[in-house]
Amino acid sequence: MAKEPALPKDIAALSFEDALKELEGIVQQLERGQVKLDEAISAYERGALLKRHCEQRLAEAKMKVEKIVFSADGSVSTQSADLG
Repeated sequence: MAKEPALPKDIAALSFEDALKELEGIVQQLERGQVKLDEAISAYERGALLKRHCEQRLAEAKMKVEKIVFSADGSVSTQSADLG
């Protein structure tokens, strides 16, 4: 599988919340259909990058989530989620 190109620095620097907010704004703008074709294409391309950034941030967060482990003696503990 080919590795995706790096995100532009301005997108990579965004928090999940900021990227999602910008993505929502782009979607609303495109849904209204009040932009010229070239602007719509550029907005769509940026939206795709923002979506990818949000997905990556969610995947990173998921890897950090702890899972509950029940041992044979009934005790409960947590450990880092194993995605392997």
